[in-house]
Amino acid sequence: MPIDGMRRRDFVAALGGAILWPVLARAQQPAVPMVGCLVNGSQQDTGFSVAPFLKGLGELGYVDGENVSIAYRWAGGHNERLPALAGELVSLPVAVIAALNGSASALALKTLTKSVPIVFQTGGDAAELGLLANLNRPEGNLTGVSGITNFLVAQQLDLLRQLFPGAKSFALLTNPASPNANRLVQLTQAAAKSIGCGLLLVTASNDDELDAAFATLAERRLGGVVVPTNAFFQTERRRVVMLAAKYKVAAIYDTREFAEAGGLISCGGGADRFRQVGVYVGKILRGAKPADLPVVRPSKFELVINLKTAKALGLDLPPAVLSQADAVIE
Repeated sequence: MPIDGMRRRDFVAALGGAILWPVLARAQQPAVPMVGCLVNGSQQDTGFSVAPFLKGLGELGYVDGENVSIAYRWAGGHNERLPALAGELVSLPVAVIAALNGSASALALKTLTKSVPIVFQTGGDAAELGLLANLNRPEGNLTGVSGITNFLVAQQLDLLRQLFPGAKSFALLTNPASPNANRLVQLTQAAAKSIGCGLLLVTASNDDELDAAFATLAERRLGGVVVPTNAFFQTERRRVVMLAAKYKVAAIYDTREFAEAGGLISCGGGADRFRQVGVYVGKILRGAKPADLPVVRPSKFELVINLKTAKALGLDLPPAVLSQADAVIE
């Protein structure tokens, strides 16, 4: 009996070890890294920024749900929501945070942490916005993609001038809640002055103000309006395009999603800026530090023209403009 009892105890001990070993083995394996993603956009509309971001992350071998976990927070184009959402992400055990769709997201995160790496995408110049001091040699915990709008406004105004060679004035629609709004106004005013045209400023940070802005544009009968990079405008792009059509206002936008939604023409950085954010996040997951990754300043721009909208506005597009197009929507 003692022998049987001993065998019984050995069997139970062995069985317990067999059950416990896989649990211990899993506990000793490294946890899947978590990436925070602060998106100043809508969860129902991710093709603009999130899809290319995931593509860039995949280029470094990271796939959400497999070897990385992504925690999203969505602000829907409302800057006032960003501080609380940024705080939620910083409180999680994230290895790095991506700040998509504008400088307001990055600024909200910057005030909360100096240790968690942050990879941003901004329309304005990151140094001018106070995100970092040196674009080529970032210091601290931030890097990313910067400065698209600053290069675009002159080109966008020039395209409008080619469409409306006799126009005396054009317009700029801005969101006063954007950290880049004042600088954008200065750049656009300088570009308008360089071609001898006046510039009307209209602002909107909510739906009612959008309606009023386009009503004003229709009353003034200007050559056209520049609708720049902005998370609120991007989130509400179908409404923006609808208002432009309603009031018969010719508008130039910064992303092809506007042209695909029925906007006249878009000229901007395209999806590659968000893909680059994903690439940088992947590099940080592999061990790189933000200070080792210079801020990217995109040089590739995409021109998309919607011929159906041009026809509805009664525009005969010059061959010189059509020849520059990367894509034409018919």
